Amino acid sequence: MNKAKPTVFIVDDEKAIIDSLTLLMKSVSLPVKSFNHAQEFIDAYSPDEPGCLLLDIRLPHITGLELQDYLNQQKYALPIIFMTGHGDIPMAVDAIKKGALDFIQKPFQAEELLKKIEAAFTVDKSRRSKTKNSSQCIDTIESLTPREREIMEKMINGDANKVIAIDLGISQRTVEIHRAHIMQKTQAKSLAQLIKMAMVLEQN
Repeated sequence: MNKAKPTVFIVDDEKAIIDSLTLLMKSVSLPVKSFNHAQEFIDAYSPDEPGCLLLDIRLPHITGLELQDYLNQQKYALPIIFMTGHGDIPMAVDAIKKGALDFIQKPFQAEELLKKIEAAFTVDKSRRSKTKNSSQCIDTIESLTPREREIMEKMINGDANKVIAIDLGISQRTVEIHRAHIMQKTQAKSLAQLIKMAMVLEQN
């Protein structure tokens, strides 16, 4: 998991906003990277960089909502806090429905914004932890042989060793050996844990 300190990414076409936010972040020792256009952010951002995105909802060329759509399509975990002006509330609500973490109206109070950023960092850390665990589950289960995968599927369906042996035309002892290998490879402590790992694989 990336151990880098989380960064506040800012995308806004107003220089005064960027300068003000950059100064605020530096005053509380938060790493910050700013961009004038959405495309600049897309070109520079790497999904393994933790943090959050402060995103102006109204941007030229690629709007904030369009950038959000792009990040969703790429399955990037970076939490988004939209910065909105007067009259942008309906758009902000739409953004929340699409997965944005929060929004804040301009002009905003520094303390309020910093609280939202802190919450976003917490969400980002949690999301990245879940993604890492999911990847580990997938890699572990994919390391099983085709026969082990076949037996595992029957195990999580609740089939007894004797039933599995009959269905596959092998001895019950062979099933028991495969079953032991499956539990060893996956490091599952119980059938319930194995089922949860299989569910992660299905969700991906």
